[in-house]
Amino acid sequence: MRMEIIKSGTRFDFVGLRRFALVFSCLLILAGMVSLIIKGPRLGIDFAGGTLIQIKAAQTVAIDTIQKGLEKVRLEGSAVQQIGAASDNEYLIRAKTPADTGKGFSEQMQTALTDAAGAKVDVQRVEMVGPQIGKDLRSKALYALFYALVFIAIYVSGRFEQKWVTSGILALLITGSVYAVSLFNVSIPFLIAVSLVVTILMFWQLRLKYAMGAIVSLLHDVAITIGALSLFNYEFSLSIVAAMLTLIGFSLNDTIVVFDRIRENIKRYPRLPMKDIINRSVNETLSRTILTNLTAWMTVVCLFFLGGEITKDFAFAMIVGIFIGTYSTIYVASPILLMFKDEKPKPLNGVVPVNG
Repeated sequence: MRMEIIKSGTRFDFVGLRRFALVFSCLLILAGMVSLIIKGPRLGIDFAGGTLIQIKAAQTVAIDTIQKGLEKVRLEGSAVQQIGAASDNEYLIRAKTPADTGKGFSEQMQTALTDAAGAKVDVQRVEMVGPQIGKDLRSKALYALFYALVFIAIYVSGRFEQKWVTSGILALLITGSVYAVSLFNVSIPFLIAVSLVVTILMFWQLRLKYAMGAIVSLLHDVAITIGALSLFNYEFSLSIVAAMLTLIGFSLNDTIVVFDRIRENIKRYPRLPMKDIINRSVNETLSRTILTNLTAWMTVVCLFFLGGEITKDFAFAMIVGIFIGTYSTIYVASPILLMFKDEKPKPLNGVVPVNG
């Protein structure tokens, strides 16, 4: 006997809940935006510049004591945070200004902190990023996310609607326009936000429904994940950018599976209403979606709790993103196809074939 988590032949009305899903998504995005506006993004040293030092003491040391030791190496005013379990005696030091981390820096730091704490202190890692490098990394990270979203959506259009020439021309126009405008020193976040809006409008005007569903769904996933990071006070660093790009690919894979089944069912049931085709397609792929995503989700949960501080930000972004990506495939990407009213012929004599 074969064990099934989701029984075959399910008939859940996912599309019927799309309005409730829209309200739910809007509330999540709004909460994240409010958090970002009030608190601002908490940038890691990758983007903000500065110095990051991780130390481990032989016994518990007061944070004030560590800060006194930092004054001896001209890192006064640095933020000190205990990480891991209290018994680990590990601390993370963040300095807003880049330090001279050349030869002998770790030894000087270790000596100063050991003298101040009265116990042996080991310097486990030192990272330093200059302010200009941090600015460049921020710009490149935003461009990476933007182009990943746009070119993936254009690929989906060519793949499912066979509009390769239109998609290719659109890709060249978007790339050329963004590059041309960037030469005028426009704010990168503003440029990308406007470009995404224009891209979505072009997809709508050209009736690229699958591309529209893909890019709106991916934007939805990224926006909610970034909002969750802000709400729970996680840093935005290169590891978060890696998580975002991973989530884009992961969510897209799920969306393509459902889109492919929708396309098959449109051919198989040519006079079935689009709402019924979407519900049928999502139900038919539901078991695969839940099993695949649940397996990945359990993996990153283990990484979050057992992987240590270095991977915690990445794991948290993946935990939120995988859950939201699964939800958006069902309640965001697929229902968007209902916005396009001209792709289905009307039933003959008002009779719709029975599902079968």
